[in-house]
Amino acid sequence: MKFKSKWNSALMVFMLVMTWMGCSSDSPSEGETQQPPAFEVTPFNPVTVSKQNSTKIYMHYMPWFETKESSGNNQWGYHWTMANRNPDNIDSNGRRDIASHYYPLIGPYHSGDPDVIENHLLMMKYAGIDGVLIDWYGVHNVNDYPMIKENTEQLIALLDKVGLEFAMVYEDRFLNVIVDQGMAISAIGAAKIDMQYLQSQCFNHSQYTNVNGKPLLLNFGPITLTDPADWTNVFSVLNEQPTFLTLWNQSYQAGSNASGEYTWVYENNNNLQNYYNTVSGLDVVMGSAYPGFHDFYQEGGAGTVIGWTIDHNNGATLAETLEMASTANLDFLQLVTWNDFGEGTMIEPTVEFGYSYLEQIKSFAEVQNLPSVFDRISDLFTLRKAHATNNEIQQKLDQVFYYMVSLQTNEAIQLLNSIDN
Repeated sequence: MKFKSKWNSALMVFMLVMTWMGCSSDSPSEGETQQPPAFEVTPFNPVTVSKQNSTKIYMHYMPWFETKESSGNNQWGYHWTMANRNPDNIDSNGRRDIASHYYPLIGPYHSGDPDVIENHLLMMKYAGIDGVLIDWYGVHNVNDYPMIKENTEQLIALLDKVGLEFAMVYEDRFLNVIVDQGMAISAIGAAKIDMQYLQSQCFNHSQYTNVNGKPLLLNFGPITLTDPADWTNVFSVLNEQPTFLTLWNQSYQAGSNASGEYTWVYENNNNLQNYYNTVSGLDVVMGSAYPGFHDFYQEGGAGTVIGWTIDHNNGATLAETLEMASTANLDFLQLVTWNDFGEGTMIEPTVEFGYSYLEQIKSFAEVQNLPSVFDRISDLFTLRKAHATNNEIQQKLDQVFYYMVSLQTNEAIQLLNSIDN
């Protein structure tokens, strides 16, 4: 028994030595390479950005851009082309010919691209923005509405992972077109269908914005439904009346259905200040701030001549309108806009302005204890595209995303650097 025990002990030692020397039967045979373990993603819940400025800040967002790849008909969408631009033409700087005086830093994109949405929402989060106000045209199969609806749903799907709120800005301007094409018996009927969709798909969403205990709904107008009785009829299909805001000076068209108004960009900054000085009798006033206005409609052959511009003034216009908001005692501020390139109001990073507008907003929001990582968020987008078919790198980039939304910026940067190298 003692001999057998000694023999077993010696055998165990021999096997351990052979394993250490790489001679174990489990080691790869000649010519094989041992595969590293697959990267495992650890999800993290979003963490709210700490801000000293108590004003709730929302970003007006256009989900209407499409590329040749996304359109289904191998054509660029109208909002990159208008009537006479061709993004297939590329200049000596590598920029496509788009219907704008300004150029997105990530290039022309499809609004439903998950990588684009990730980039946009992370940029907003790190600038101290609380939520997104989505420009929305309803559910009917007219013009590019189905594409806008689909892109909006893609955007909403990522909001809870990033930790941003959202609400809808309803466009009623083309309701009569829906009627003319036989898709509804009346403009009110068409709007009711849109409201039923919002109630079932949006108003109860965990990230949907509520004001005074009710879902927030903005209207860009009214333009078609201009009688209070119209809106009473439209809202009759809802379980509860929303907190409904019209454009400034237009709430009378919705009557008691309107809880207030929101401001916009028009002609000059004095119009904005005058409104703040004189508005009264509204339960809710949502102010606005914008970087400028320089539309492309005439150059793009769009048939609409605005006739006025507001110069960007190297950030001075945004600084002035933010200062107006700070002294107007507003509870809500809408930034106009994230990405209306056709009107030149974009706050999204561009070749011309870089991240400067986001830095201004971050300063206004008084974001606490967060470094400026807008360039690293751009790196995340660039790596997404450069390694689109590499699953392992995409998993690492997923981890970067989770680090970002949980404000673990050092960990995010370290992992990005390891991929860069």
